[in-house]
Amino acid sequence: MSERKLDLGWLRIFEAVGRLGSITAAGRELGLTQPAVSYQIRRIEEQVGAQLIDRLHRGCKLTEAGETLFRAASAGIERIDLASRDIRTRAGTPVVRIFTDYGFASFWLMPRVSEFRTLHPGVEVHVVASQGLTGAFDETADAAIVFGRRSDFPAGARLLMVERVVPVCSPGFLERAGPIADAEAIARQPLLHLDTSGKPRWLTWTSWLAAYGVNRTPRQGDLGLNTYGFVIDAALAHEGLALGWMGLIDTQLANGSLVSIGPELLREDCGYWLIVNRQARHIEALGDWLVGHA
Repeated sequence: MSERKLDLGWLRIFEAVGRLGSITAAGRELGLTQPAVSYQIRRIEEQVGAQLIDRLHRGCKLTEAGETLFRAASAGIERIDLASRDIRTRAGTPVVRIFTDYGFASFWLMPRVSEFRTLHPGVEVHVVASQGLTGAFDETADAAIVFGRRSDFPAGARLLMVERVVPVCSPGFLERAGPIADAEAIARQPLLHLDTSGKPRWLTWTSWLAAYGVNRTPRQGDLGLNTYGFVIDAALAHEGLALGWMGLIDTQLANGSLVSIGPELLREDCGYWLIVNRQARHIEALGDWLVGHA
């Protein structure tokens, strides 16, 4: 077994599972079903002869063996993508590499990017998502869509979406919890938090409640999750109340799977900003298209 060559078709699937910490999220990003991703992970484990992920109640985490393979897979994918981009550029096929966070990529960008590809069939679009800012301003990204204040970004940054936030929950949770009339009533409910490292760039439950005169810190019964997709999944599963960013959860509000239970809070100096790292005709076209849609 030690000399058996690995089938490298699993590379992106395993990298996505390790990076996102979720088989479901990896499938959503790659356009695969959850069973298909699970099957591929089992095949990889059979090939290497070791368990690579621990399946948790919500999501999964890499084992020690998984971490070892993940580091190699991530480095390999990055080098392959850069090489592909260089080859396509030399061959005359424009490639646009967009950096953004998981929430914006999943809820806003990916459902719309196919339209841009239809309008510009000669341009390839690569979306790279991360919860932090690392990668937003380096040479690997042609453009970045990043959340923050105007003062955080270069002079040429263009505002795509101002921060507008409402508390939301599933109709099932609201029926179980009863009327939730105001911010104090919201504070008594289990809250779903987006975990962040360092000072948060976006509104948190603490700052949203403080804006309405309620002082509350995370408590027992709350749930912290490391991506916004997990936060919304937990809200849809009746686990508690989430902060909903307008522009990201419009579909869920429109189809009734989530309902608003409080007033909207607007921060005009905060939102998603488009930063272009290099100038080219196809990047300018993408920027204009993004601004027009947002």
